[in-house]
Amino acid sequence: MSESGHTIRSAADPSAVTFPPGRYGRRRAPRRTPRWLTALLIVAALAAGTALSFALYRSYGDPTYDAKVITYTDITDHQVVIAFQVHVPPGGSARCVLRARAYDGAEVGRAEVQVTAEPGSRQASAEHPVSTTRRPFVGEVLGCRPVD
Repeated sequence: MSESGHTIRSAADPSAVTFPPGRYGRRRAPRRTPRWLTALLIVAALAAGTALSFALYRSYGDPTYDAKVITYTDITDHQVVIAFQVHVPPGGSARCVLRARAYDGAEVGRAEVQVTAEPGSRQASAEHPVSTTRRPFVGEVLGCRPVD
């Protein structure tokens, strides 16, 4: 500041540019994003990520409903019988997707089956035929999930 009370600015200072009054409107200071908006966006992103994680875990990642194929038998040109076990909560039920594939890897049949464990048991076993469009080579359990 000078003795007269005016601020002295250098030519390199962008705020030193002076416009004639009333000609170009008023100058606005650059706006910063309000902190509450930044915090709100972070909270919304975390909530969306948590919801997505929960949905994906429920659909694909619940180790409680672990299934394994025991055998696949009775292979004909139009079916395969898949015997499998599912690990479920005691006395619980599961909905499982079974698939039959041909020798070249193509899916030739699919079925959805519901299995229920005996009261107090954590294992549910089932044997189910899967209809196919051509001769299957292998039978699989794609996955199991809780019955809604």
